[in-house]
Amino acid sequence: MARITVIGGTGYAGASIVREAAARGHEVTAYSRTAPAEPVPGVRYEQGSMLDDEVRARAVERADVVVSALSPRGELTRELLSVDTRLAELAASAGVRLGVVGGYSSLRPAPGAPRFADGDLPPEFAAEGRTMAAVADALLSAPEGLDWFYVSPAAQYGAFAPGEATGAYRLGGDVAIADADGKSVISGADFASAVVDEIDNPKHHRAHFSVAY
Repeated sequence: MARITVIGGTGYAGASIVREAAARGHEVTAYSRTAPAEPVPGVRYEQGSMLDDEVRARAVERADVVVSALSPRGELTRELLSVDTRLAELAASAGVRLGVVGGYSSLRPAPGAPRFADGDLPPEFAAEGRTMAAVADALLSAPEGLDWFYVSPAAQYGAFAPGEATGAYRLGGDVAIADADGKSVISGADFASAVVDEIDNPKHHRAHFSVAY
């Protein structure tokens, strides 16, 4: 059993990870700005702003693994890069593993190619996509002792297309995964399974990987 803290634990990705981790018997703490409408039994919920360094420090202490499932929205629109960078510093100092849930735009269309975020993105996704790609790049310069992973979902992932749990998924590096028809899809439940599987059986160290069918 691991002590897992999920920051952004009431958002779409975070809540799915919280549910999966709790179902496996882990000791789970979820941080968010507001209390959840439907709390998961056995999960400890804490409220606070990640702009507050005391809250960030409290989120990291006593954890084995911290997962940042934050999005650059609301008060974090212009601050997410600095928040995740600071979480990396705190995790390194505490000897805590750090996972970051990124975006599809942080991936590359082919090995060695620029990230999708470096090209033309739909206006409604551009700012968020480039911020999350900047977080991925910043982790490459994280403190040397920090064991981190950055995980990107498929293109079709989110509350608009929750999908169903199939118990299956494929893993890739920082290159986007698509099926034979060119579709890149993953359900919320299966993405969460992939993240918790990485916590249970670490395979990616200081690395970016992707999850899709």
